[in-house]
Amino acid sequence: MQDRNDMPDEGKPTAPQGQEARSAGDVLSGPGVDNPSVAEPTEPREPAPAKPDQEAPATVSPTGRPSGAGPELREQDGEWLTTAQGNRLYDTDHSLKSGARGPVLLQDHHLREKITHFDHERIPERVVHARGAAAHGVFEGYGNASEVTQAGFLKAGVETPVFVRFSTVLGSRGSADTVRDTRGFATKFYTDEGTFDLVGNNIPVFFIQDAIKFPDVIHAGKPQPDREIPQAQSAHDTFWDFVTLHTEATHHTLWNMSDRGLPRSFRMMEGFGIHTFRLVNAEGGTTLAKFHWKPKLGVHSLLWEEAQLLGGLDPDFHRRDLADAIEAGAFPQWELGIQTFPDTPDQTFEGIDLLDPTNLVPEELAPVQPIGLLTLNANPTNYFAETEQVAFHPGHLVPGIDVTDDPLLTGRLFSYLDTQISRLGGPNFAQIPINRTHAPVNDMLRDGMHQTAVHAGVAAYRPNSLDGGCPFLAGADDNPYVEAPVTVPEASKVREAPETFADHFTQPRRFWRSMSPVEREHIVAAYTFELGKCYEQAIKERGLQVLANIDPDLPAPEPTVPIEDVDPSPALSQLGDSWPPEGRVVGIVTDADADLDAVRGVQQDLLSAGLVPLIVAPTGGTLGDGDGTVDVQRSYATARSPEFDALLVAGSVARGDDAYGARDARAAGDGAADPRVVLMLDEAFRHGKALSAWPGAEEALRTAGIPVDAPGVVTGGSGAEILDELTTLLTEHRVWDRFPPAQ
Repeated sequence: MQDRNDMPDEGKPTAPQGQEARSAGDVLSGPGVDNPSVAEPTEPREPAPAKPDQEAPATVSPTGRPSGAGPELREQDGEWLTTAQGNRLYDTDHSLKSGARGPVLLQDHHLREKITHFDHERIPERVVHARGAAAHGVFEGYGNASEVTQAGFLKAGVETPVFVRFSTVLGSRGSADTVRDTRGFATKFYTDEGTFDLVGNNIPVFFIQDAIKFPDVIHAGKPQPDREIPQAQSAHDTFWDFVTLHTEATHHTLWNMSDRGLPRSFRMMEGFGIHTFRLVNAEGGTTLAKFHWKPKLGVHSLLWEEAQLLGGLDPDFHRRDLADAIEAGAFPQWELGIQTFPDTPDQTFEGIDLLDPTNLVPEELAPVQPIGLLTLNANPTNYFAETEQVAFHPGHLVPGIDVTDDPLLTGRLFSYLDTQISRLGGPNFAQIPINRTHAPVNDMLRDGMHQTAVHAGVAAYRPNSLDGGCPFLAGADDNPYVEAPVTVPEASKVREAPETFADHFTQPRRFWRSMSPVEREHIVAAYTFELGKCYEQAIKERGLQVLANIDPDLPAPEPTVPIEDVDPSPALSQLGDSWPPEGRVVGIVTDADADLDAVRGVQQDLLSAGLVPLIVAPTGGTLGDGDGTVDVQRSYATARSPEFDALLVAGSVARGDDAYGARDARAAGDGAADPRVVLMLDEAFRHGKALSAWPGAEEALRTAGIPVDAPGVVTGGSGAEILDELTTLLTEHRVWDRFPPAQ
């Protein structure tokens, strides 16, 4: 095979616009800043700095004042170990005792401080969205939203720092990333008008219509209270008992049973504000709107088998994927878009109730208009200080964005504030660095647990004269936050829902009819698995009855409600389009006998095109010697197919030294090729991944039983031709022609 470094430029993929070319050494680094030595270091040195891919909260004061300090203000200081008060310590491995074998002395203040702090290291985890991953970034407004909102961060060219947290809903902090679940997509905008939090999910509709039922749906979905199982799953009786009796949950449940419940990556996941918001422009005009995040890489999912494999192989798959992509320079991007609707008294659009959070508005009826670009470009420096302590709240609003009377949103406006006070130790959680606003604060809120601001003056009230009248109220020309003057209808106080909230099946039917045949088969398989995990026969039968009310073609009994005819919405399907290949992970499976110059060349070409190449070899470390070495990111023992979007076989992939059953059960079997590579190729083929092999490396495909002329299998030709075709295949996410048609 030709040397990839000699390939003509026209045969090589190019980097996406605005992204700097990267070298093979920039792919992924180890956990530390420096390469560690085998022996314990003994020479004193300053603390290690943050890694190049990391960022931390801005160095503003507790009241939003720019400090002018560098990032080192946030870090530990000095080369010596000290107490929390700065006293240097000569030993931290032994308690103070009365003689080497004597009792421990109560006067050991270092022991007490160290153990006491350890005892209090954990804070209560979130009741929902406990497991999360996050990143820093920047949002740039396009300027085309000014007709509907005066929000300053949406003006043309305005760049706003952001912090984004992705999460699962049901699982604990220690659960797996790839479970079938709804994902949170929460964005904190540090605008100069105050903090704006857009707190949404990757599914545009919700389980319930009224927040008063939120404890019910979460209690039903969480592990059952008698045995605390199953963890992070909806496949059990209490969940399906609730959602089949409470059929307003049907639409969200159907989305969750679709491939949307198994995202391939946070980077390939849509986000939705769920609720309808009210936008206010500079003239006071109002427009109703729904927020959407559209990933530049497209919306893609794992297969159920891949998700199950990853749950055991790499429970941290999604958070690792996000962090690795950012470190490798493949910065994830989303466009923020809005669907807009006239602010009419009935707050409906095309017969759809905009205050019902179990409804969506098809994009064919109200197109999503892009209004800005989000780029995540830095990983957190410390998980606890940032990802765990970040506090979102739908009531963190800015001028130009207001809420509506959605009964679910109204409850969230109370609940989020209440839970932050419980989790973060008191009312001053906004002073934690990751939560600090970048706008000036003069709130007259005083004292309380964890108060870190030192307030001057004596008048924490107004009106006052002792502090010269400060703080003053903002006038109309000072851009205050003013709630939209909406007329509240005269009505009796009632505990009921409007009639338009009663249709629980038309919108799920539209979703079902919008799915491709492959996606429908995945939904049927998900319901089969989930209901099959239920013990009670009555719950299984009730689940099938709900399906019958969605579509008569589903394998279910006769419907009990009239089935309305609805038009499908192509925008709801994940198939049928193509997307940029940037950020996709390509496994280069090779060994020491391969042409390592060519391996380095293809690795560099993939990096230059914005993809993330990972070298998979018999062992970790490096291949080759001298100046011609290739760093290995995965070994045959640690690699598995679900983490790759495509595989390129670049060598004979002969059996590794550890390829025997007693060392690795996957390595049992005969044959020249390593059985773990053969298994990985077989899985990737069944999962519809793009596969390729250099000339002379096709035998590994044949050993795996893969026809070299099958759809999406690239062999023969030059390295440039193989790579070009492989990159083209990645634009469709999977080779869908390999999936059998529905019966």
